Amino acid sequence: MARVLVTEKIAQSGLDLLSEAGHEVDVQEGLSPEALVETVPGAQALIIRSATTVTAEVLAAGTDLVVVGRAGVGLDNVDVSEATRRGVMVVNAPTSNTLSVAEQAMGLLLSQARNIPQAHAALKEGRWERSKWQGVELHGKVLGIVGLGRAGSLVAQRALAFGMRLLAFDPYISAERARAMGVELRSVEELFAESDFVTIHTPKTPETVGLVNRDLLAKAKPGIRIVNTARGGIVDEEALAEAIRDGIVGGAGLDVFASEPPTGSPLLALDSVVVTPHLGASTEEAQDKAGVTIAEQVLLALAGDFVPYAVNVAATDVSETVRPYMALAEQLGRFFASLHDGLPDHLDIEYHGELAKAGTGILTLSALKGVFAATTEEPVSYVNAPQLAEQRGLDVRETSAGASPNYRSLMTLRSGGHAVAGTLTGAGIQPEPRVVMVDEHAVEVPPAPHMLVVRNDDRPGMVGVVGLVLGDAGISISSMAVGPSRDSDTALMVLSTGEPVPDDVLARLTGSDGITDVHRIDLLT
Repeated sequence: MARVLVTEKIAQSGLDLLSEAGHEVDVQEGLSPEALVETVPGAQALIIRSATTVTAEVLAAGTDLVVVGRAGVGLDNVDVSEATRRGVMVVNAPTSNTLSVAEQAMGLLLSQARNIPQAHAALKEGRWERSKWQGVELHGKVLGIVGLGRAGSLVAQRALAFGMRLLAFDPYISAERARAMGVELRSVEELFAESDFVTIHTPKTPETVGLVNRDLLAKAKPGIRIVNTARGGIVDEEALAEAIRDGIVGGAGLDVFASEPPTGSPLLALDSVVVTPHLGASTEEAQDKAGVTIAEQVLLALAGDFVPYAVNVAATDVSETVRPYMALAEQLGRFFASLHDGLPDHLDIEYHGELAKAGTGILTLSALKGVFAATTEEPVSYVNAPQLAEQRGLDVRETSAGASPNYRSLMTLRSGGHAVAGTLTGAGIQPEPRVVMVDEHAVEVPPAPHMLVVRNDDRPGMVGVVGLVLGDAGISISSMAVGPSRDSDTALMVLSTGEPVPDDVLARLTGSDGITDVHRIDLLT
């Protein structure tokens, strides 16, 4: 029997599961940080929601902890790195609200098509306005879905039942997978130009903040209606309000906002805008699922069984040879995903040297975690990364290729015309990671949060061109490696910058004489 400390309200059905399994369920809601540190000793499991912060101090006090369970999705309030270091498993319930969010999106779609909230409000105020609130049918209309993750896929299923034609923008979904779902892939510009309705289900990342902006809306099909149940900030609310007033956009249905509550938002004053106060996950069923799911995950962890929604792994599960490469593997995955501009049909992961003789399964999972981490709305773990690969039609091939002529160990990710390789250099307790090859160009540069890969003509002065553009923008270069090609007139630079390179600076670089292409690499975790 284990003691399970529960510090926030979860569904009674989840508590019952724990009790029926023979565990002591200790519910103590509203603990202060100091009280939590005093209470957690002796607990084998800790279940929280969003109000409890699991700090390094809490984990240090919880010397008996086997698992921390978050009854929900986000893990900003859990020090996952410290938990991993201490061998404490962290689990969450990433699928508990997906169906509710998808249904909220469908409700907003119908509200936009038939003006249900507006007509309701008018009639309640005594106005019989049948002609004013005439709507349109969903049948036969084009629905654009931005993001085909769990919620986006569920919306696609439901929209097909309404007889809608489906388009989607998701660079990490293969064409084969999209076709199987009855969806046609498009660029985001094409999607907005062709769609009658657009629904957004993409995660909020540096790339998606402000994705729906003035430029994109100016290219949209006249009368388009937009629904957002994903994250606030993906839609530029000022630009959307302006487009609605100008007649470019026919209306919008919003459940999320850049600032919540959205006091003072110009969208609230527009009759064609339907708003709800972030209710996507606010259903009895979603809350019940979260409680039951987290109880099930905690029970599996306490029993030492396979845990589907584990977001980390115990340090003791990884060999001493492999463990130092886990962070590098995830960085290489992120690097490759940014370099490839989308998901390939297959990914070859090669191991050389000492790694070729070790159990590298966790490194492959780490690489996949990096590939998907910044591109899906659900949290990515070492366990669900293979499931995401299968869902998105990514064939992963792992090979052990024997010795490396230049490195003790080497890990390479390769697909199509792109490849990236990395290793650890230096002796001691903390060897340093290095990216040593990009697209067959030999380089040596440490991974950094903000990086650029620049392909250019192999001629004098090109380093100066890049330095001048970045310098004029006030962006410092932290490190740089230049890799000339051995069999072409093209060279490649890999550099890290002190801050993210804005789109306008990226455009200046891309348009400079002698620059073939530029890729922005974001390795922030």
